[in-house]
Amino acid sequence: MFNLLQASTQSPGGGYGTLIMLGAMILVFWLFFIRPQAKKAKQQKQFITDLQKGTKIVTIAGIHGTINKINEDGTINLETSPGSYIKIEKSAVSMEWSNNLNKPAAVTGEKK
Repeated sequence: MFNLLQASTQSPGGGYGTLIMLGAMILVFWLFFIRPQAKKAKQQKQFITDLQKGTKIVTIAGIHGTINKINEDGTINLETSPGSYIKIEKSAVSMEWSNNLNKPAAVTGEKK
């Protein structure tokens, strides 16, 4: 009797279905979470290395300014207003906000 109950609770196929589902879950997790995050990190790193003097940027703290000088120690001298400079880390520059600041205004239809 005990063997009969034990045999009926086991799934046919020996657990391959569970293994396939686990593999599918890992694949979905990688496709939707890890891969896009790695791609975004790579774009941010490239954006930081491409910064040049005169570029208008926004920091992650929301400070707007123009790059005055890029230092060798990984910092930037940022001109926030004429004659006013602050020193920030390159990693504090927001790629999304800086790109929004520098993109041209959208052309809308003619106004009547």
